[in-house]
Amino acid sequence: MPLYLGVMSGTSLDGLDIALIEQGEQTTLLASHYLPMPAALRADLLALCSSGPDEIARSALAENSWVRLAAQGINELLAREKLSASAIRAIGSHGQTIRHEPHLGFTVQIGNPALLAELTSIDVVADFRRRDVAAGGQGAPLVPAFHRALFDRDDRECAILNVGGFSNVSLLSPGKPVRGFDCGPGNVLLDAWIQEQRGEAYDRDGAWAASGSIDQVLLQKMLADDFFAAKGPKSTGRERFNLNWLNAILVKHGPVKDKDVQATLLELTAKSIAGALLDAQPGCEEVVVCGGGAFNTTLMQRLAAHMPGASVVSSLDRGVPPEWMEAMAFAWLAHRFFERQPGNCPEVTAAQGPRILGALYPA
Repeated sequence: MPLYLGVMSGTSLDGLDIALIEQGEQTTLLASHYLPMPAALRADLLALCSSGPDEIARSALAENSWVRLAAQGINELLAREKLSASAIRAIGSHGQTIRHEPHLGFTVQIGNPALLAELTSIDVVADFRRRDVAAGGQGAPLVPAFHRALFDRDDRECAILNVGGFSNVSLLSPGKPVRGFDCGPGNVLLDAWIQEQRGEAYDRDGAWAASGSIDQVLLQKMLADDFFAAKGPKSTGRERFNLNWLNAILVKHGPVKDKDVQATLLELTAKSIAGALLDAQPGCEEVVVCGGGAFNTTLMQRLAAHMPGASVVSSLDRGVPPEWMEAMAFAWLAHRFFERQPGNCPEVTAAQGPRILGALYPA
């Protein structure tokens, strides 16, 4: 059975996730590897998420640095597993999203797949999102098709919830096509606030948020953003939800303790997810959580509180480590490309139809 590698770095910009899968009738995770994002590269990539001078050159230099890090991680994983490059059918490389503006007809992921193929001697499939956007879709989320293949059951309604920098949900219902959409901020505002106020990369277990009190008035001002009222298909990113967005609300709201802002941001994540999910799938019986949010104890507790009719569990309870889900998905999308099978779900992205996603860069 063919082996694929998936490489993913998300909107949190914390590091690169690399997953090795075996693809038969089922997808099996064989090995994984994580490389933290160097601070200088993270700063460069974050700066590219908004307009600035000399963007073309800065983008080219940043993506080459990203690729060298990815190639390093791939080669380390292969050496550890005693595998040669020839044993891998392809790498599915998501790259790094620096702009996502589907309403303007574009999404940009950088990651120089030609250089990645050169450095690894493995075929690379990349640029997955733009074909969906070209077909009138949002280009995101793309993981619902993988979630359906991995978790679909005939006897119950469930949701697969990914909480990375942003949150997205895949809705699985017996006898119906998979549906899904972005719910809004996941960890992006939580991480940004604790980094600014305390110099910490993230709020481990949601402990700082748990020490604060939710400001209900502030929460309602956040939830008043038009994105939360919109129905799916929809997607979002740093272009909309960022520290400038938060600070504009805080200035109008007035002074709030730092820890209370963190508590309110966590509640924003939990409530926006639960509200969107229950509106779209009121009969949901189980929420399977993956991504970094699955490790946030406080967030998991708040999700469960907002969804008393459903069990809220980590994807680990269903046999898939939550931190590797997205990297596995892009390895799977590379497999779909080689099999000339669609990788998108039009019901999710609003594309005009199923499309084969990605472009091949031969070794």
